[in-house]
Formats: sequence, C-alpha cells, structure tokens
Amino acid sequence: MRIGELAARAGTTTRTLRYYESRGLLPARRAVNGYRTYDEDDLRLLQQIRTLQDFGFDLEETRPFVDCLRAGHPAGDACPASLAVYRRKLGELDSLIKQLQSVRAQVGAELARAELEAEAELPGGPEPRCELGG
Repeated sequence: MRIGELAARAGTTTRTLRYYESRGLLPARRAVNGYRTYDEDDLRLLQQIRTLQDFGFDLEETRPFVDCLRAGHPAGDACPASLAVYRRKLGELDSLIKQLQSVRAQVGAELARAELEAEAELPGGPEPRCELGG
C-alpha cells in the first residue's frame, strides 16, 4: 500500500508517517517509481506505536516494542526491552499518582479551611452582589 492508504488505515497523517520514518520507526521502502510502499506488518507497527502513545508513552519509548515486532514476535511487548519499558512507565505512573493524591489532599484542606472562614464571616453564606452595578 502507499503512504496515503497506510495513513488512512492507521488513523494518522502522511506527515506523521514520514516523521516516524525519519526516526527509524517505520521502514523506508520505495517502489521502482519512487513511491513509499508499506504492508500489513507496517500497519501493525503503527498500531503498536499509536496504542502506546495513547497510554502516554513518548515516541522513543515505543522503539523497543517496534523492534520486538520487527524481530518477528507476534506481540511488541514479548521482548525483555519492552517489558523493561512497561515497568519503568508503571513506576512513573505510580509516582505521578502519589503526587496527585498529595495535591488533592492539599486542595481539599484549603477548601475546607476557606469554607469554614467564609461561614464564620457570613453565617448563611455571602450576600448576593449585583454584577451590573455602576
């Protein structure tokens, strides 16, 4: 298939495919007429890259998965390097979750404090304000 068909089937753009090619993630095969040619294996590579990017992996983190598929494995995550990337990403996600939980706790505490202060200043809530006043 040509680049436009691959892009359409993968749900991406020809510009993205050219970029992946320049990064060595997508093969650069050319027909005798000079057009780029791709096959179903290339579509599988793209689907693997897109899935991982949807999970938050950056483009370089997808390389071990692509290399694994190119090596003939039926799944891109069947190789030790891919498993290592998964483990590292899980560690990053766990760290981010802990940070977010901490920030959420702080924001919740600030909200509770602010609500108590607001209630103490104006029992029953703030007085209505006219936003149209001059």
